[in-house]
Amino acid sequence: MLSSPLPVINALKQPTTSAWVEQSISNLDVILLDHSHCERKAAGVALNFMFRYPSLAKLVKELTRIAKEEIEHFELVNQWLERKNIPLAPLSPPPYGARLKAEVRRKEPEHFLDNLLVTGLIEARSHERLGLLAANCPEPELAKFYRDLMDSEARHFGTYWILADTYFNREEVIKRLDELGTIESEILQTLHPNPRIHS
Repeated sequence: MLSSPLPVINALKQPTTSAWVEQSISNLDVILLDHSHCERKAAGVALNFMFRYPSLAKLVKELTRIAKEEIEHFELVNQWLERKNIPLAPLSPPPYGARLKAEVRRKEPEHFLDNLLVTGLIEARSHERLGLLAANCPEPELAKFYRDLMDSEARHFGTYWILADTYFNREEVIKRLDELGTIESEILQTLHPNPRIHS
């Protein structure tokens, strides 16, 4: 019997399906490896924002903290990989990230807003899915590990939301987040055949 997560982030238009949970629990080694890639990419995204917008003091301060935390999580996930004798290896990405990025408008300042909101949505989905893994993982220690990490994903979503709200009109932010949130959920309606955190 699959458990449902208690936390909900309203930006997510549709919850993750039980099919994803079943696929992931049946392929925990692959999910752990993909999780490692996700944490590394998340740190890179935070750094890329700082390189692109170095004069935005609040952004630099907040994303420096997130980049550090993502690298710490990357290290923790890699410790689990080592513990389970899972070698670091490349994985083909699911279409999720590329399809979301394709929705990002190219012209500034819309490009900046869309990137903040897309990154926030990815963090929100990570929060939800780590919660599902924590609730359903048959390995108690690994379940606790997921439970310990999930709150930080919610904080990260909150940070990207606050940054969007700092640099843009709130009505514009809410409208665009609603549009992107709908697209994000549509992307996940079809389960990708390869188990991934965002499949």
